Amino acid sequence: MHAGQRDYWRCERCKATFLDPQQLPSAECEQQEYQLHQNDVNDDGYRRFLMRVSEPLLQRLQSAQQGLDYGCGPGPALADMLTQADHQMSLYDPVFQPDTEALQRTYDFITCTEVAEHFHQPAQEFDRLNTLLKPGGWLAIMTSFQTDDSAFANWHYRRDPTHVVFYKEETFYWLASHYGWRCEIPVKNVALLQKRHDR
Repeated sequence: MHAGQRDYWRCERCKATFLDPQQLPSAECEQQEYQLHQNDVNDDGYRRFLMRVSEPLLQRLQSAQQGLDYGCGPGPALADMLTQADHQMSLYDPVFQPDTEALQRTYDFITCTEVAEHFHQPAQEFDRLNTLLKPGGWLAIMTSFQTDDSAFANWHYRRDPTHVVFYKEETFYWLASHYGWRCEIPVKNVALLQKRHDR
């Protein structure tokens, strides 16, 4: 599939659409684009946006759990919201919070908001997330789900140069089946994946 001077491929198993690996953006290009994002921890509009994932996740968490905000960005507002809800949060972001110690522990839940679309190696990233998640734990992902291919070329989400992989709703059900997770789609563009207790 060709769109906007870029070439994309479709995984026939999980139905994700991904940018041709030869066209992935450089780290310098990504950092320049990320600096344009306005992710202020105290921005009420941004926090309301994040409530789309925080509210259904909090309904499923027990009290005082250990969480990881994976890909927290420069303004980890979601981690702040979850800390205010009495959970303990660790932060990791390869650009803004490259604390690899956070990747040496396991967690009761992991949040991954507006991050999964940036994965250059999504299979490796999901393997890592599975390893970081305790049995029975929750992985909360928020990303704009891809819909019809006919709308793909003009989709605003695709035009961000750092967005390189796009997931359909069925992609998350495939991931759940692959890893032995349970998948729920509580609201649009949010997937909650629970790791089985015997994994």
